[in-house]
Amino acid sequence: MAMKNMIGLLLACLCAGMPPSCALAAGGCRVLVVMSYEEDYPWVKQQKEGIDSQLGGVCEVKYFYLNTKRNFAGGGERSKEAYALYRSFRPDGVIAADDDAQAMFVVPYLRDKVKTPVMFCGVNAEPEQYGYPASNVSGVLERHHIAESIVLARQLIPSVKTIGFIMKESPVAGLVRNQVNQEYASYPIRVVGFKMPKTLMEAVAMAREFRKSADVLYVETLEGIVDAAGSPIKDREAMSTVARAFGKATLTGNSYYIEYGLLAAVVLSGQEQGATVARMLQQAMGGTPVARIPVVKNHSGKRMINVTVMKKLGITPKPLVLRGVELVRTKEP
Repeated sequence: MAMKNMIGLLLACLCAGMPPSCALAAGGCRVLVVMSYEEDYPWVKQQKEGIDSQLGGVCEVKYFYLNTKRNFAGGGERSKEAYALYRSFRPDGVIAADDDAQAMFVVPYLRDKVKTPVMFCGVNAEPEQYGYPASNVSGVLERHHIAESIVLARQLIPSVKTIGFIMKESPVAGLVRNQVNQEYASYPIRVVGFKMPKTLMEAVAMAREFRKSADVLYVETLEGIVDAAGSPIKDREAMSTVARAFGKATLTGNSYYIEYGLLAAVVLSGQEQGATVARMLQQAMGGTPVARIPVVKNHSGKRMINVTVMKKLGITPKPLVLRGVELVRTKEP
């Protein structure tokens, strides 16, 4: 894999009119990756796998984590530390993952302020919100496969007619809500609400309320939501608690949430976005002007069903529905 990546970079140098001895082909490139969320967060691990699949063994890659899932308020100070690392490391390219890294790091410190190429991934906002594309910024927008997940839910339960949404209050939750607002007219079922709780107690109450109006509940990240003692908890505990409170079919957007006890999804791929953004950065570091590297959207989606939950809910789908679907079971902590 490292040799394949090295050959790719060598070709990038040649196509850009640069000599084969350029720093990239020689393995002398340095890349700084600024992740919005914590190092142990499953989505971050997926993105890192994708990035490393392209840059591993080719560039010196340093990772920095803003840790905003569990400490959003501390993101500004962490961004200052990230910029200090940028100045001391002097990377040939930067990757910034997810929306918090754009708002807190790229926009105030790098966008149109430095010549270093910057590529983003995992961005739920419209690019114009951050002034993208910019003279030195391009990347990968993220859009949840909500409509596709709804279709999967209707294949499992044809009687489904309404859907509600729950996601921990955060800037990203607002962006996902914007996506729903833009798309809901095209959904094959009716949206009955989008709620953003601040606490687990609120999330449970909202899930119980949705039982009266929603046939299926779409639950996205609850990481860092606080319990009754005010302590932040992880998605695994929060997701399973909310799913039990709703007591009916649940949808989501990420593979690990299915393993935590939600029913089904057409899931996003962090590996896809990580690999794509790394290849885009390779182009820029190889000499392609950032203005010639267009902003793109994620497209890969994988259908997943939790058979533990499916059986518990008494769902017996037609065999054709399960064709090509990845079947998983609830993983206990």
